[in-house]
Amino acid sequence: MPRSREEFDDLREFEFRDPVEVLDAEQLYTVYEIARLLQGLAPDTELDPATEDILLDWAIPWMLDHSESFVFAEPEADDEPGYYGLR
Repeated sequence: MPRSREEFDDLREFEFRDPVEVLDAEQLYTVYEIARLLQGLAPDTELDPATEDILLDWAIPWMLDHSESFVFAEPEADDEPGYYGLR
């Protein structure tokens, strides 16, 4: 349900950071780790599944929007995530 702007005290610019501002060029990360880094969390931060799902909802479109900035490595097994890093 929409809410009136007056109900909010803090309205901020909607900005996404560039991949080079988020990732270390010498590392490869899972999408789960990237989702945490985008929120300023350590890549190994423990999250409940519901929170992790919300962070992934932000991270995946961000990665697609910046796809030209990424390389990826195949997962070691079919049931493991792939790894992504800076091109």
